[in-house]
Amino acid sequence: MVSEYEFAAELWRWTGVAAWHFVTLPHEVTDDIDETHEGSRAGFGSRRVEATVGDTTWRTSVFPDKKSASYLLPVKQSVRSAEHLVEGEPVEIRLRLLLE
Repeated sequence: MVSEYEFAAELWRWTGVAAWHFVTLPHEVTDDIDETHEGSRAGFGSRRVEATVGDTTWRTSVFPDKKSASYLLPVKQSVRSAEHLVEGEPVEIRLRLLLE
């Protein structure tokens, strides 16, 4: 059972009032998570994960997004600052699903 993924995806900012930044998981990662870990969802269909970008690791959840038909990974300000991430640029991510 695969529970760790590595991929690159663009960092983007939510266009709403809040300044949230996200990465949209590639469809093949989303599909594998859904197929491999069916039934392990938390509230709102989220899944607990541990994400690593560069030297920074944090725990959060990925959330399903109907518009992209994928999961969204929130990338908090402290991570963006520590890793010098820029909106619109690709981010190398290691993602581990936390099976609880």
